[in-house]
Amino acid sequence: MKKHRVIFEPAGVTAEVNDGATLLEAAARAGAGLDSICGGSGICGKCRVLVKDGMPALSAPSDIEKKFISQEEGPVRLACESRVYGDVTVHVQPAGMISRKAARKVSVNLDPAVKKYSVKINPPSMQDMGRGDRERLIEALRAQHGISGLYMDFNVLKGLQKILRDGLWEVTASIWSGKEIIRLEPYVSGAAYGLAVDIGTTTVAAYLCDLCSGDVLDTFSKTNPQAIHGDDVMARITFAMTNPEGLSVMQGEIRDCINGIIGKTGLLPEDILDMTVVCNTVMHHIFLGIDPSGIGAAPFAHAVSRPLDVKARELGININESSYIHVLPAPSGFIGADSAGVLIALEPHNQDRKLLIIDVGTNGEILLGDRSGVYSASCATGPAFEGAQIKYGMRASAGAIERVWIDHDTKEPSIEIIGNARARGICGSGIIDAVAGLFRAGIIDKSGRLRLEPLRANGLPHTERLRLDANGRPEFVIAQKGQTETGSDITITQADVRAVQLAKAALYAGTRLLMRRMGIEKIDGIILAGAFGSYINKESALAIGMLPECAPENISAVGNAAGEGAALALLNVGKRKEAEREVLKLRHLEISTDPDFQEEFLAAMNIPHS
Repeated sequence: MKKHRVIFEPAGVTAEVNDGATLLEAAARAGAGLDSICGGSGICGKCRVLVKDGMPALSAPSDIEKKFISQEEGPVRLACESRVYGDVTVHVQPAGMISRKAARKVSVNLDPAVKKYSVKINPPSMQDMGRGDRERLIEALRAQHGISGLYMDFNVLKGLQKILRDGLWEVTASIWSGKEIIRLEPYVSGAAYGLAVDIGTTTVAAYLCDLCSGDVLDTFSKTNPQAIHGDDVMARITFAMTNPEGLSVMQGEIRDCINGIIGKTGLLPEDILDMTVVCNTVMHHIFLGIDPSGIGAAPFAHAVSRPLDVKARELGININESSYIHVLPAPSGFIGADSAGVLIALEPHNQDRKLLIIDVGTNGEILLGDRSGVYSASCATGPAFEGAQIKYGMRASAGAIERVWIDHDTKEPSIEIIGNARARGICGSGIIDAVAGLFRAGIIDKSGRLRLEPLRANGLPHTERLRLDANGRPEFVIAQKGQTETGSDITITQADVRAVQLAKAALYAGTRLLMRRMGIEKIDGIILAGAFGSYINKESALAIGMLPECAPENISAVGNAAGEGAALALLNVGKRKEAEREVLKLRHLEISTDPDFQEEFLAAMNIPHS
């Protein structure tokens, strides 16, 4: 079959693809970081590329492309619809998000799973021929440090004799959980490092920690490369089910992503002695190479709920090969190890006040409770809040409108753009602000309908902001073409408002159902967790009815609590036991099958709600 070369600028990466492959397939092969929120199904219009050279080598624009791209935009194509029949060069606006996954400062009593012990061993002699070097080392560790019942990883055993002799019979042993020798170093070595990883559907965050001091030394964040197959967990499940190599491909992508982060730490792989992982249950299965298809339909069965300790070499992760990777428990198909991380970071089970914790990510995960018990639920909120289903929606990267204010009298919007760049689109926090601002200004009514009539009837001079699009549907101009990178207006459409209503109604309805189950009408405090939660304007969230009634001063944001939980579990084995114990106590509510959900959801569709 004929092969063609596709060059992606400005990264300068290249892919060689078969005749008839799509630009999206080429981008995945090249690792070009192209936005593809819908996974290539042609419904989001986000995988835009600018063709720099070779337009005749591409298939003719499809009807789907004509729906999303106007003639004024020039040689712009949708990568999922453009098939390659010759060499071509395209320019890609990078999809990478601004790193917003920083955890709070971790404070915990230091008691890591991996500890280092220096030990002196008597060299072998003719009088001691009945014991091997392994037995001599284990006996010395028992005598000098009181550690008994030790065994040794086989790969460590293979290098044992050389290390003992290189160290002149003085070595440092790294011991996991007081049971297993996972590394030997000649002489005395005190440095020990670990990595806590939060595998999100959209973003992968990692925290490099010093196992001797408990300090978080550095934070890393990368876009999850699986996003090219779709931005939500159902798209990933579908990709695994419909492609024979789908699971293997996605496991390889996340493995390579984590190994890329490890490469940026500046450490040798063998110096990283321990790793903890949190993630939602679908990401959990893909990371471990377990088929996630059972989670895709009722009864949403997952393979394992208890925590796991897996050798790094079994998963191809480039830390010390004999070390273990501890994956926190995943209590249900849609309440994952990331919720276990949030639990041990925020400890609602140790609180007297009734606390609502919402991790607003691609999926909305909710915890509600106090020391009498904690309830959990999950609801699909992410597509709109991550930029999917929004005409000009995008992730939180340079050029995204992240703050919107609309003057109540003049109806003129003011905007704040990430990176002080020209606007390219609008991200989740900006979308919530925009809908709240439109509601407060009377431009949308309680039902969410954009109201052309009152503004026109009053003869207001700004009515060019509120207009009908080419198809006769109402839209509001948030950024005029002089403010944008594309030279086109950025608008909020009626469909955008509806998408936000659906997402916020699902979240609010889930919260109300948990309140019903707990038998309460009032919440004492709300914590917004997750990278996105930290950037939501709480007044805007209350205005649209995304959150239950609560005094704004009792609403706080804590950043990446799931990642913080992973770091806590890395630095203190007691936190691992706490996660397992408290996850077993969770009272989970499956919203999708709850008979009261539809009633609560419909009531929550209004702004703020009924």
